[in-house]
Amino acid sequence: MKLQAKLLISALFVAALPLAHAGDFDDFGRVVRVQPRTEQVRVPRQECRTEYVQAQAQPQRGSGGQIVGGIAGALLGSQVGGGNGKVAAAAAGAIAGAMVGDHVENDGRNYGPGVQEQAVRQCRTIEVVETRNAGYEVTYEYRGHQYTEIMSRDPGDRVHLRVSVVADRY
Repeated sequence: MKLQAKLLISALFVAALPLAHAGDFDDFGRVVRVQPRTEQVRVPRQECRTEYVQAQAQPQRGSGGQIVGGIAGALLGSQVGGGNGKVAAAAAGAIAGAMVGDHVENDGRNYGPGVQEQAVRQCRTIEVVETRNAGYEVTYEYRGHQYTEIMSRDPGDRVHLRVSVVADRY
């Protein structure tokens, strides 16, 4: 090999020497203490209940019996009497027939105002305070020094470390 090639290779080797000593490597530290960290969080939640209240009821009445009864009463009334009396008898028959028809259709029930119980659902939003895990405060020892870090999980009895070695520059 020529002298120039040997000098060039030697120069590259000398330039790369600090890079071989500096760098990163993996190691483990001994865990001394793990303290869970918690936080209080407000969470909205809906709370519902059903109450029963008294309400006025107006049931539907049938009117078909009144119509049929009125027509039947008017026909029967028109058969009684003569002249102006026929008209009066037809009118009286219509009124009586309507009343009888209504009574028959509605079974004689009284449909005045009544009271009925109704279910009413009432809901409200409340805030509940929950305690959640916010990580772990881990204290570990490495080469005679203690360090504390916040970690997302409990590492156990030893912690994996990525160590960087960098020379001080004065």
